[in-house]
Amino acid sequence: MEKRYQVFVSSTYADLKEERRKVIQTLMEMDCIPSGMEIFPAADEEQWEFIKKIISDCDYYILIIGGRYGSVTPEGISYTEKEYDYAVSSGIKVLAFLHEKPDDIPVKNADIDPELRGKLDSFRRRVSRGRLVKFWNKAEELPGLVSLSLSKTIKTYPALGWVRANIIANADLLNEINNLRKRNEELELLASQNKTVPFSLTNLAGLDDEITLYGDFWSSSNGKSHKYQWSYKIKWGDIFSLIAPYLLENPNDTIVKKELESSVFEKTGKTGSTVSINDQIYQTVKIQLVALGLVEIRFTQTTTGSMALFWFLTKFGNEQLFQSRTVKKDI
Repeated sequence: MEKRYQVFVSSTYADLKEERRKVIQTLMEMDCIPSGMEIFPAADEEQWEFIKKIISDCDYYILIIGGRYGSVTPEGISYTEKEYDYAVSSGIKVLAFLHEKPDDIPVKNADIDPELRGKLDSFRRRVSRGRLVKFWNKAEELPGLVSLSLSKTIKTYPALGWVRANIIANADLLNEINNLRKRNEELELLASQNKTVPFSLTNLAGLDDEITLYGDFWSSSNGKSHKYQWSYKIKWGDIFSLIAPYLLENPNDTIVKKELESSVFEKTGKTGSTVSINDQIYQTVKIQLVALGLVEIRFTQTTTGSMALFWFLTKFGNEQLFQSRTVKKDI
């Protein structure tokens, strides 16, 4: 079955117009479907939900980094870095192309502000850590680099892709719908029975007991980014109250972790970016909420065909959500 892959192209815009044009042209010649900021009226918070949907619909993500960090969001990071973080958290395969000599980029296309320069350097290091990146010096080099890298990635990590609706067999669609119906019935039965932990636990901390959460964050000073630690003592009931509304959409484990990180970090009163929670502490939170009968976490197929952990509210968890987050009348 012939497929076409949708590829999101992320970068700053004004300084990389020619580079983006060449990359998008290359994608079209490869019969891919390019997506990027060209389809957005502006990069602001009102567009973010729409941008996330576009990224989620893509099979691959291309990041181009030149000499500018880009417009900064209220969280203190650029929209380009925010798009990158979302792509990584969504499990989309990332191909990164970094300018090899950013110090040689003309001033008109480079950041001269020390703080922005520091953020750009930090972003470059993050992107380079744990993945292979390709380096370029001229826009003319990008088509060849993109073509070779994407072809290899598609072969090694084939994604779901897009096909014309008229070539999908009706029988396959009916079978998929039937499987989804059966799965939905199973989930409803499981929720009604409130099956969570199949054994009893003694001395289990309750919703009014406390735990200290901690992790790391980055903050800039004097034009440089520094890593700091944060910690916050919080009740188990308050942890659940913070993340429970997001669980109504049955998010994957990565999204829940990010929501917990940002929500608890906000309560510390600190400011910074790239916030993370200690992974072992997060695993404890996850297991405790399951043990308390508030949530279920299952390894389930994603919309792209891969497998991931997803969170679900139990019947008891749903009741606790409405108890903790609904507004009561003053008596």
